[in-house]
Amino acid sequence: MTTNDSSDDNSTTLPRRQLGQYLKENRLGAGLKLEEVAPLMQWSASKLSRIEAGKSPNVRVIDVEALCGIYDIEDAEVVAGLVGLAKQSAGKSWWQAYDDIMSGNFDLYVGMESSAKHIQIFRPDTPSGLFQTMAYARAADRIYFSDITDEELDRRIELKTKRQALITRKTNAPTIELVLQEGALRTVLGGPEVMRDQLIHLANMPINVTVRILPFTAGFPLGTAPGPFTILDFGQDVKGRKVSPTVVYIESYAGDMYLERTKDVGRYRRAYDVMQQSSLDVASSKRLLRQVAKEYRA
Repeated sequence: MTTNDSSDDNSTTLPRRQLGQYLKENRLGAGLKLEEVAPLMQWSASKLSRIEAGKSPNVRVIDVEALCGIYDIEDAEVVAGLVGLAKQSAGKSWWQAYDDIMSGNFDLYVGMESSAKHIQIFRPDTPSGLFQTMAYARAADRIYFSDITDEELDRRIELKTKRQALITRKTNAPTIELVLQEGALRTVLGGPEVMRDQLIHLANMPINVTVRILPFTAGFPLGTAPGPFTILDFGQDVKGRKVSPTVVYIESYAGDMYLERTKDVGRYRRAYDVMQQSSLDVASSKRLLRQVAKEYRA
């Protein structure tokens, strides 16, 4: 069993998800149902389900060892690996300091984003928070969170800035692809100067980030507008096995969703591929970004 030991990443989310994945596989391998195992642990089935989904922040070592006994896991190396993951998942993550300003389960997304090795993002409206300048982010959040204090707004901008640090991480920086519809370049937030700086920022991304613009002339390549989504991949271990299942994160005004079923992930991968193929290439996208940025100087 290979555990995540990336020293540059304080994420507890990935070890938590790995632990849940391995525990579920061993439960199924033992031919046991949630409803059969949970009473043995004096838990509800929903609690065990949350642990297997990587959504429980505190999984005790003693509980992992008890589950290993229930599942007849006798390999000392496997038990040690699961215990190691439990210890990692119990640590503190940097984003927990911002729990008071993160709505819903956005902390789950930030943890996965921090752990991902490859990220594909489609945005029809505004650049993802990963790519927003401070001035652009402030203008956007001031409108969306109209009732927050200046201090809360500052903390939201600070959170985005800390998220963006993964782009320029010295080791194991993820590869990130962004497809942005052209309308986002011409939808003004914060005024001409803010827009100009934002577009130049997008045009000057580091080598591990590619930005492609889906032009107006492409119409609707899917025949419909899918809304913003992000595909997060977590890489493979030394045996070529996925470290953790791929996740599709879908943002909406009514709330966010996380999809992991193979069918759902495949559908969004195909959608992303279609829109990427319909977009301008990287060089042409940079030219368009700089061209529109110049228009804001007028």
